[in-house]
Formats: sequence, C-alpha cells, structure tokens
Amino acid sequence: MSTVENATVQVHRDDEATKLGMWLFLFTELTLFGGLFLMYAVYRYTHQADFHIAAKNMNTFIGALNTVILLTSSLTMALSITAIQRGSKKLSLSFQGITIFFGFIFLLNKYFEWSHEIHIGNFPGSEVLLSKSQGDILFFGLYYVMTGLHGLHVIIGMVVIAFMMRFTIKNVITKNNNIKLEAAGLYWHLVDIIWIFLFPLFYLIT
Repeated sequence: MSTVENATVQVHRDDEATKLGMWLFLFTELTLFGGLFLMYAVYRYTHQADFHIAAKNMNTFIGALNTVILLTSSLTMALSITAIQRGSKKLSLSFQGITIFFGFIFLLNKYFEWSHEIHIGNFPGSEVLLSKSQGDILFFGLYYVMTGLHGLHVIIGMVVIAFMMRFTIKNVITKNNNIKLEAAGLYWHLVDIIWIFLFPLFYLIT
C-alpha cells in the first residue's frame, strides 16, 4: 500500500475515533441530565399542585423566545458545517459567529430572568421561598440547578465554537478536514435538545 493510501486510511481512522469519542461524551451528558429529569419527574408527581402554581412565576415569553433562539442557532451551526464542506470558509466563519451571538443572547435573557426571580425572593435559601410550600422550594431548587447547568453548557459550547473559528481561520478546519467542527456541532445540538425538554418542564406545566 502506498504512503498516500496509508495516510488516507489513518485520517479515516482518526475521524471515526473522534466521532465515537464525541458520541460517548454526549451519552454521558444525556445520562447526567437524564438523572435530573428523573428527579424532576418524581418531585413533580409528589407535588403536582405546588409545581403548577410555582410555574406561574416563570416568564413564558422569555422561555419561548430562548427556545426560538437556540433552535435558530442549531440551524446556523449546521449551515456553518455545510458551508465549510462546500469550501466556503468565510461563510462558515460567519455562521459560527452568528451561533455564538445567539448563545450570548440566550444567556442575556436568562440573566434577566434569574435577576427578576432573585429580586422577588424566589431563590434557594431566601426567607420568601422558605415561607412557601415544600413543592415551591423543590421547584425553584430544580429550576436553578437544571437551567444553571444548562447555561454552563451553553457557555462551554460558545467557547468551543470560538476555538473552531480560530481553527477555521488557521486552516486546521478545511473543506476536506472538518471533523472537529462536526463534533462541535453535535455538542451544540445536544445543548439545544436539552433546552427543548427544560422549556415545557418549567414553563408549560399544566
């Protein structure tokens, strides 16, 4: 087998290993949030009325807006991958930058939402929340843990995409070598999918 053929096989194997590693990582992330979703389900079942009342404090408009923002960011991330695969470096960089921008807007909305809840005393350990029912305390405890953990994943995703932009500029990511960008895209899509589950759990309880 020629040197070129050996190099081609080696690249193929590296790409497959990268994909496998990324899928295994995503599985661990799903396991983490799956445990939290299970905990939520148990507490919601035992405190249905309290959870329903507590959810009325949530700003459904901001929640829905953030859902649209993240769904759109998934589209721009996918478009960035398609662009680089077609050899359009500048277009790919533009879509990567737009994806980061959407992530920033999502976090900004979440900041204002958290600030409002904290201002009115709906945060763990506050006298206002401790004076309410056990269901209310559990609801807001889960709300801050789960949306906070998700927000951390959004930040990590933005940092990862920023590195992908740097790699694209330096031609580490190219038309024929874009597995890193694909892996970053998979992570970003996972972040979006998790929010799709969080949104109805905390904002649309009936």
